[in-house]
Amino acid sequence: MLLTAAIAAGGTAALVRHAPLSAQTVVVPTVPPAASVRGLPDFTDLVDLVGPSVVNIRTLERASTAGTGGTGPDEQMLEFFKRFGIPIPPGMTPRGPRQERGPSEEAQPRGVGSGFILSADGLIMTNAHVVDGADELIVTLPDKREFKAKVVGTDKRTDVAVVKIEASGLTAVKIGDVNRLRVGEWVMAIGSPFGLENTVTAGIVSAKQRDTGDFLPFIQTDVAINPGNSGGPLINMRGEVVGINSQIYSRSGGFQGISFAIPIDEAVRVSDQLRATGRVTRGRIGVQIDQVSKDVAESIGLGQPKGALVRGVEPNSPAAKAGVEPGDIILKFDGKEIDKSVDLPRLVGNTKPGNKSSMTVFRRGSQRELSVTVAELEPERPEVKAAAPEPAKAQSSNALQTLGLSLAELTAAEKKELSLKSGVRIASAEGPAARAGLREGDVIVAIANTETASVKDVETALGKLEKSRPVNVLFRRGEWAQYAVIRAPR
Repeated sequence: MLLTAAIAAGGTAALVRHAPLSAQTVVVPTVPPAASVRGLPDFTDLVDLVGPSVVNIRTLERASTAGTGGTGPDEQMLEFFKRFGIPIPPGMTPRGPRQERGPSEEAQPRGVGSGFILSADGLIMTNAHVVDGADELIVTLPDKREFKAKVVGTDKRTDVAVVKIEASGLTAVKIGDVNRLRVGEWVMAIGSPFGLENTVTAGIVSAKQRDTGDFLPFIQTDVAINPGNSGGPLINMRGEVVGINSQIYSRSGGFQGISFAIPIDEAVRVSDQLRATGRVTRGRIGVQIDQVSKDVAESIGLGQPKGALVRGVEPNSPAAKAGVEPGDIILKFDGKEIDKSVDLPRLVGNTKPGNKSSMTVFRRGSQRELSVTVAELEPERPEVKAAAPEPAKAQSSNALQTLGLSLAELTAAEKKELSLKSGVRIASAEGPAARAGLREGDVIVAIANTETASVKDVETALGKLEKSRPVNVLFRRGEWAQYAVIRAPR
């Protein structure tokens, strides 16, 4: 207990081995006074500075859209308030099963979230999921004034929304520079977790550019974020907003030390478009991409794993017209290096449709420069179904058998169906080839950085390789291209 208390107080502690009284006395370091503890921030001034700009957002729905089943607000939230003797926030009074109501019936509570003031005349930023599906929005300011709000625009892809209240003389937040944010830096959040307005929590930046599958470079923190915090600001020690609290990683539904915020530069870019047109316009070039693994990078001569591996190119898309091929690795877009594959959608998406952009691609051992005219991203694009190759007569040789491969030439019909000029189909994959991820029906487009139009081309390319060197294989599986690295003694 004493050891724990000393560490928690910010001092040092030592384990002392007891010795006879005649032995030399062991001195235990004392805990320094609180005033001398360094590195512990004081958030009081930040709260005074930013607090007036953070709002509570209540969402309401009418009976006609609410349905007839269910019980009111989240029962776990109500139980939380009861257990700790906290007054239930306005509009969250528990009620029984919902009954049909007439059109004039008062709107019922639906949820609660947070937001922050962008402009003195009442523009507020929050999460799209906070306002999505709501019939009415009620914004409560820190001074307890309430306003009905209207939605200016939402963008589900980034989970950003802008709403407007009719007010003036409001205190707007200051927007920070995400590029200056450092891992380990202290940050603070203000919001309404479980409806508890103006709750302040703090922590550090755990990581930047965190990919959660949403093509957004999230800021990861250990700031306590719970339901109701969504849409609230993440604030640096200069009192600037650097992110919008949006998601948590949890196995229980509650906070477990991992939370994510949308970088404010991405959010502002979206909000500017929402304010101007009510919608967000994004660029697209028509490629499906994947990450470049370390094995693939080394085997094809790229060195370090970087860039975006092109798995597929949509027919008649900007990328197809620019000459991009499945298996290419896009290293740069408009002069900006692509470190991870998720960087490419952000760069392309932030490019104005109609803009002519440069691309550097790595193809079979060398770099090429391409030019692509960016098109507009449609809200929903149909899924492209993979084509199933037909069986063909298999061929093999000692070199192929060592790799566990049996190959077949592509017929003219197969080439047309797969939109390929050349390639050879895998009739069977065993041993080393199977362990590398290859399987029957895959089409080898290139092997050892050499295009393959026939089985003989594959055998010739293998004959030129050092026997100890892994074999890189660019192959198509339906519409998608990817790499495999076969490791086998030859």
